[in-house]
Amino acid sequence: MSEMTSRDLLERLIGFATVSRDSNLALIEFIRDCLAQFDVESELFYNAERTKANLFATIGPRDRGGIVLSGHTDVVPVDGQAWTVDPFTLSEKEGRLYGRGTADMKGFLASVLAAVPMFVQSELRVPVHLAFSYDEEVGCLGVRPMLAELEKRTHKPVLCLIGEPTSLKPVLGHKGKLAMRCCVKGAPCHSAYAPYGVNAIQYAARLINRLEDIGDRLSQPAHHDERFDPPYSTVQTGTIKGGRALNIVPAECEFDFEVRALPGFDANEVADDLQTYARAELLPKMRAVKTDTDIRFEPLSAYPGLATPPDSEAARLLALLSGSSEFGTVAFGTEGGLFDQAGIPTVVCGPGSMDQGHKPDEFLTVEQLQDCDAMLIRLAHHLSTLA
Repeated sequence: MSEMTSRDLLERLIGFATVSRDSNLALIEFIRDCLAQFDVESELFYNAERTKANLFATIGPRDRGGIVLSGHTDVVPVDGQAWTVDPFTLSEKEGRLYGRGTADMKGFLASVLAAVPMFVQSELRVPVHLAFSYDEEVGCLGVRPMLAELEKRTHKPVLCLIGEPTSLKPVLGHKGKLAMRCCVKGAPCHSAYAPYGVNAIQYAARLINRLEDIGDRLSQPAHHDERFDPPYSTVQTGTIKGGRALNIVPAECEFDFEVRALPGFDANEVADDLQTYARAELLPKMRAVKTDTDIRFEPLSAYPGLATPPDSEAARLLALLSGSSEFGTVAFGTEGGLFDQAGIPTVVCGPGSMDQGHKPDEFLTVEQLQDCDAMLIRLAHHLSTLA
């Protein structure tokens, strides 16, 4: 395959419907083949079922650490959304490129792939690594086995740039996330005899009220970090289901909740508080009525926050590439905290805006895509002129 522009590549990438619930292998194999055309070898890290894979590739010298350009290949579903265009066919109108994943975040992937011939032809003193993952949208799950392997290597990357959509503004931080499910097992009976049963919905409601109280405490000024919006850790209940009929005391209820935690705050403190409340206050009352009632908690997903120091080498490079040292934060999460935990300092900067991400008629402007191309040209020049 000959050289392609970032727009051409974006069109190809959008054509792969890599919703997280489905395989991404066709897209990964396409990228592998694109790289092979320029004699760039790829490593694939598969999931257990071998239905999905991460891709890792290196351009430049292999005897030293390098700069990772990282992005996820999966996208969120389009089900139930009112699209006016085919979400998996790129369309252009008035300087906007429409399609699922244009902003989040196949625009960045396309720009990186378009830059591969330039990286190959440049005399890089420091290598560029490409790290493309799966299942980021469902809890940053896929990148973990790839990072576990990179941690073992002698020449581990020294810096990571994640191209999530920030309108190409330099970002050094985001919140972490913990998602959990709570399952309440009650004791059913006819509603006319409600005191003789254990109402799972009502006990779940007490737990949800407890979460609200915790959230209120975390929102107090003493816990604020003004770099973030909102400037505190948040707690919210997202789904709930339970009960069979109005005249039956419900035997079960489950709800999912999440914590969006400021860097430095352990989201597990919220879960621990809720579980302690369940054990100490609720279960004794439930089991006084029926001994086999229960409250269980299941982790769904988690990833750490990111807080890269503004005086770090990573921040200085980001300022050079983006043309700005006005560092910010974002409300959404990325794989950045996981790279940072693996000992690879991480920054975030990519084309497009999350204001368009996950929405119908998601789009990326042509200008933003071209500006990302220019940022990667600056990166190639920088890595070719290092002493």
